[in-house]
Amino acid sequence: MLKKTLKMPGEDGVVSNEPKRRVSIITEPISEARVGHDNFGFEPNKRKISQHSHHSEEGPVRRKSNLHNANADSSNNKSLDQRNGEVRSKKPSFSDAFAKINQEYENAQQNAHLEQSWIYALCMRCREEYTTPSWEPPGWQRICPYPLCPPYRQIARIISIILIGVLLWITAYVIIGDSAAPGGQLFQLVVLTVAANFGGFLISLTTLPRLIGMLLVGLLFQNVGWVNLDGEFTKVTAELRKIALTIILTRAGLEMDPHAFKKVYITILKLGLIPWIVEFGLIGVLTHFFLELPWLWSLLLGSIIAAVSPAVVVPCLFRLRTKGYGVAKGIPTLIIAVAGIDDAASVAVFGIMTSIMFTAKGLAFQIAQAPVCIFGGLGFGVFWGALCKYIPEREDAYVVPIRTLMLFGGGLLAVFGSEKIHFEGAGPLAVVFAAFTASYFWCGDGWELEDNPVSTAFEIFWMIFEPILFGITGASIKIRELDPHIVSIGIGCIYTCIIIRIIVTAGIAFGDQLNVKEKIFVAVSWMSKATVQAALGPVALKTVTTQHRPHEEHHFAELVKNFCILSIILSAPLGALLISVTGTKLLKKTKPITEPPEGWRRSHRPSLHDISIIDEDEEREDIEGIADEDTAANTLSNAQTSSVFAVTK
Repeated sequence: MLKKTLKMPGEDGVVSNEPKRRVSIITEPISEARVGHDNFGFEPNKRKISQHSHHSEEGPVRRKSNLHNANADSSNNKSLDQRNGEVRSKKPSFSDAFAKINQEYENAQQNAHLEQSWIYALCMRCREEYTTPSWEPPGWQRICPYPLCPPYRQIARIISIILIGVLLWITAYVIIGDSAAPGGQLFQLVVLTVAANFGGFLISLTTLPRLIGMLLVGLLFQNVGWVNLDGEFTKVTAELRKIALTIILTRAGLEMDPHAFKKVYITILKLGLIPWIVEFGLIGVLTHFFLELPWLWSLLLGSIIAAVSPAVVVPCLFRLRTKGYGVAKGIPTLIIAVAGIDDAASVAVFGIMTSIMFTAKGLAFQIAQAPVCIFGGLGFGVFWGALCKYIPEREDAYVVPIRTLMLFGGGLLAVFGSEKIHFEGAGPLAVVFAAFTASYFWCGDGWELEDNPVSTAFEIFWMIFEPILFGITGASIKIRELDPHIVSIGIGCIYTCIIIRIIVTAGIAFGDQLNVKEKIFVAVSWMSKATVQAALGPVALKTVTTQHRPHEEHHFAELVKNFCILSIILSAPLGALLISVTGTKLLKKTKPITEPPEGWRRSHRPSLHDISIIDEDEEREDIEGIADEDTAANTLSNAQTSSVFAVTK
């Protein structure tokens, strides 16, 4: 065997035929530079190497060798020696190298201590992650160092919102006058909304729903004396509640997938209606005998309390779903879908009850309330949803904003119009079915249920009206006027009904391929009350006040309102806590994935489209079968490769 020798020019002209070894310390390839600071505190197994670093490392981070870039370091230590006109490099001493190693170690220790501190964790939680490049003014990091201060984009957004609010307030003051001035009721409402939004943000840091903080802020403002929304301003707050209710019901209709509903409609109707009917009847019976409410008033209260709150359920289930809990059987989506059916039933029955109770018409008119409200609401909803298919034209450049306004305007017309003609139950049904029908036709035209831009628009509407709704709901209760005896009875009634509903739900979930633990979790997740209770609780009081009803009915309406607010305070925080704690114990965890599986929504709004109830044994057998097939294929491939090498040799 001949050796080839490559001759290279050297000092002595002799070239060695020994292969040369190149020693280098190779690090992982640097990813594409990222401009600005993202929220690295919530990226799993990633650590920011330095404040100005543009790359991250996976897994445990290894310190770089001191020999890394040794040439560059030595070049920096070069010194000019003017003697004899020669340039000589100054060799680093042992003490200098030892001091440099100590300095690097101390810096690493400081960075590790900072990353493990609660200040770092809190700052990371308050920061936002950006997917687009961001710009910062020169010197921004010296003024607002990372991670103690938010990024420039986040601060600029807050400042812009404040400026827009100030401009709108000045305009309102010029047009309206004293009501918008400091101390006026409109000004107090704006301050309450801003404070409620901030309170919701603080509560969200504890993983509890934002609405809890908003409700507590309203309760604080009312009982400290910082806000007064009574008098003629109650008309304004009542209309704001109706607008919020329209947004809630529209979002519920847009979440429903008709194709998925056909597959599991028996499970949806069974788990959505039977527990609702049980709680509706229990609240009616208990409040009739213990609070001495008339039957109509107690059933009206039952129709409100029996509703489940998606505002509490959705964020908690989304966190569990991202960790892989319950995904295999579609449990998070099943719970949210049933909550939508539950809310629709509550609003429809509430509308029928109010139509019967507060109408001055004869007996025939009252008997006609139920069928007229049901069929009238369904008819108008289907008509308006079909109209939104053809108007505007689907290729119009402004199709998204026009469809959003069409659907929103039709919902407002249904709610306010049905109240005007004394058929209040028809309006909410019309809103839900208009959104459902419109979404059905839009998906047929090519839109995806997962990424419906109209749903995103209504999410933005809800971001605006959520602090308004829960802020004024909390501000409507006065602690000093509460009767401790009535409060104690209310607490007993609420928790009794919740426990019985949990038992009934777990008992009727047979035939749905859920094990005992999953049945218990599904039942517990439907205990939270918030959204419907806040929207409908004060409606009866407003109606009684407007129609100048007897004083006794004012007392009943006050009981209904206070009972609804009490149910929110007692069930919403506890429900959110139980979902978060029991979900990791009762649900089966699957391997987390970076990309959403087929059938799951890419946004944070799960729908019926995601439901697939699979038997655990079947799923396990499928996985084992796939693994066996892959193993056999790899074995065959290795055998063929070995035979090829053997022939070659």
